[in-house]
Amino acid sequence: MSKTHLGHTARKRFGQNFLHDDYVIEKIVNAIHPQNGENLLEIGPGLGALTDPVCERVNALTVVELDRDLAKRLRHHPFHADKLTIIEQDALTLDFAAVQQQSRFPEKPLRVFGNLPYNISTPLMFHLFDFSNVIMDMHFMLQKEVVSRLAAGPGNRNYGRLSVMAQYFCAVMPVLEVPPDAFKPPPKVDSAVVRLVPHKQPPVQVDSVTTLERVCAQAFNQRRKTIRNSLKECLDEAELASLGLDPGARAETLSLQNFADIANLVNKKEGLPPSHG
Repeated sequence: MSKTHLGHTARKRFGQNFLHDDYVIEKIVNAIHPQNGENLLEIGPGLGALTDPVCERVNALTVVELDRDLAKRLRHHPFHADKLTIIEQDALTLDFAAVQQQSRFPEKPLRVFGNLPYNISTPLMFHLFDFSNVIMDMHFMLQKEVVSRLAAGPGNRNYGRLSVMAQYFCAVMPVLEVPPDAFKPPPKVDSAVVRLVPHKQPPVQVDSVTTLERVCAQAFNQRRKTIRNSLKECLDEAELASLGLDPGARAETLSLQNFADIANLVNKKEGLPPSHG
C-alpha cells in the first residue's frame, strides 16, 4: 500500500494519514459549517483535505502544522495562500489563548477543527481543555475508539478518565463514522468525527480542576480495583461512604458528579485553595 499522496510521503512520526474521500470531506465541512468573520483554526492541515474546502467558503483560516514540508506547501498554495495564517508549531505546546488574542477577531472565540494525528489525540484533548474558555467548538477526526471514550457514560466499558474530563469541559456529540479506506495510507482502525462544545458553565461544581484530574487518574489507573483501593491515598473508606458511595464500587460506575464530590472532599481535606485552571 503506497504511503505517498499528492506527492507527499506520509511520515509515521507525525502520525500522518491523509483523508481523500470527497463524500466524507464534504460531510465534515458541512458539520463544521465555517462562516466568514469567525476565528477558524485547523490543527494538522496536512495536504489540505479540509483546508481547501473550508477556504472555498471563507476568506481567512489559521492552520497549525508541524511538518515543515507541508507548511511550505501551504505557504505556496496556488489558490488559498493569501487566506492562510500558518503557525509552524506542535499543537501540544501552542498557547491557544494567545492565538485568539492575536487573531483578526480577538473578541471572538476560536472554532478549532482537524484530522488529528492519532498518536497525540488524547494529550492534545487535555491541552485544549485548558483553553476551553476561548473556544466556541471543536470538530475532530479521531480514532473511533477515542470518540467512544469521549462520549461514554458510567457503566460503559469505554468510560474512563478521558470521558469524565471531556464531559466536565464540553458537551460531546459524535457526528459520523469514517472507514479506513477514506485515508491514504489507510489506518488500521476505524475513525469517527466528534463535535465538542465547551460548557459556558461546568455541569458540576468543582473547587479544583487539577484535583479532579488527579482523582480521575488515580481511580482509573487500575480499572479492576475498587475505589477503596485506588483512592486510598487520598480518602479512606468512611470518607467515601460519607459521600454516599460504595467503597467496593469500581471507578467506571461513578458519575461526573461523584468524581466532583470526591475531588472537592480531597481538596477540603488537603486544605488546598480553589483553582479553576
